[in-house]
Amino acid sequence: MGEVRTHVTIRNAGDEAMRRRGLLPEDQVRRVTVEAIVDTGAVRSCIPVDLMEQLGLETLRHINAQMANGQVDSVPLTEAAYIDILGRIATESFLVLGGEVLLGQTALESTDLLVDCNRQRVITNPDHPNSAIIRIR
Repeated sequence: MGEVRTHVTIRNAGDEAMRRRGLLPEDQVRRVTVEAIVDTGAVRSCIPVDLMEQLGLETLRHINAQMANGQVDSVPLTEAAYIDILGRIATESFLVLGGEVLLGQTALESTDLLVDCNRQRVITNPDHPNSAIIRIR
């Protein structure tokens, strides 16, 4: 299987809440659109520190994260941001590490999106093509 990438838009959730309340103009909501690596082996999504700063996200706390090589490091966890993937929105707190955006299982599960390994792309769940269905049991 090759590397799967997809375009995503990430928005500062605090800015978006202020916009909805009429306290911040739309053009002042901090957002970025980037190409992200999709990693079904990663539980949480990750962003690099420069993107965290660009979005104006604060660190909530540090958590221990186990890397692919087995090493455990304490890494920053951001406050909430919205991530738009194929028109579906997830609320994520990102781990801050690496040099590019990485989408993990929590973002895929909460948007009901799947990875099509043969075509190396993210797709909507064929069982729920029009909207996400989230299992709560």
